[in-house]
Amino acid sequence: MAPYDQQVLSELMLWQKKMLRRPSLLNNLSKKIQTKINTWIPEKVHNAITITIKQMIRGVLFGAKHTTSAPLLNVSLQAREEAVQKKIDWYRNTAAVEGGITGAGGILLGLADFPILIGLKIKLLFEIAVGYGFDVNDYKERVYLLHIFELAFSSDVHRTNIYIKMTGWEEKRKNLPEDINQFDWRNFQQEYRDYIDLAKMAQLIPVIGAPVGVLVNYRLIKKLGITAMNAYRMRLLNT
Repeated sequence: MAPYDQQVLSELMLWQKKMLRRPSLLNNLSKKIQTKINTWIPEKVHNAITITIKQMIRGVLFGAKHTTSAPLLNVSLQAREEAVQKKIDWYRNTAAVEGGITGAGGILLGLADFPILIGLKIKLLFEIAVGYGFDVNDYKERVYLLHIFELAFSSDVHRTNIYIKMTGWEEKRKNLPEDINQFDWRNFQQEYRDYIDLAKMAQLIPVIGAPVGVLVNYRLIKKLGITAMNAYRMRLLNT
């Protein structure tokens, strides 16, 4: 195994242990704070976010494949990851700028940030998938994409369940239903919404919305990138 691959394997093993770690007290506390803050937000805002998440993810999921390049084949893991990291950096910086602009625009532009950011996240996942040599025209690869999304933006308890679903994927994918509409969309959008509500709702607050938008979007894309890289490392290195 090449030195770079050995380094990646060590990083991957640490990440895998993190995925199986028990929920922390801080995680439980954050969930309680989030629930309290949610009671301060008008129900119509919550409903708009929920509907947006569901429709946007489904729309982008089936549209992004037509604007994504062909899978990168016959290159080393190091070359793949250098290309993937450039994509992550671009999307991370783009999302930060977009978050600052929408955050400065008050509640209406703040709400517009949700579909824009979802689109950037899904498109990034498609780019990462082909960077690791996987064909996103395969519906079952898009299911794996959704699991990566869930893994990055879910509570600790749900994260562990999703991670277990993703291990041994080459075998598990054989038993997937042929229709992607059978995916558990309700649980998917609820976990995502609960994960980002605490941070993103602050983006709707005047004055602090712009800096919050920059910071939160930057961190969300960074987390998604790290999660996706390790999810595909897990398959390439058969761990």
